Amino acid sequence: QVQLQESGPGLVKASQTLSLTCTVSGGSITTKTAWSWVRQAPGKGLECLGVIHYGGSTYYSPSLKSRTSISADTSKNQFSLQLTSVTPEDTAVYYCTRIWDTWGQGTQVTVSS
Repeated sequence: QVQLQESGPGLVKASQTLSLTCTVSGGSITTKTAWSWVRQAPGKGLECLGVIHYGGSTYYSPSLKSRTSISADTSKNQFSLQLTSVTPEDTAVYYCTRIWDTWGQGTQVTVSS
């Protein structure tokens, strides 16, 4: 069965770039599906940052589009998130998901001011 695991720094300074990687095991990232990054800030609901389709096309949340980039490395069976110019409001638990049936355990990212 497919499993997802997020990795990356748990603490990022404001104005810097948040970079996370999701490693996919038990299946290929090129399978005809799509992959996404979702976050949940303290006391708030789930927010989708963006989606990358198996063919490589991407969709980003309009509110975050200018700061978000999602890419895939098929040789490593991974996909990644970059969120630029972070602020403390970007503090959240970040999840990677194969939309929407398989989720990673989530990783806490705190942005320090």
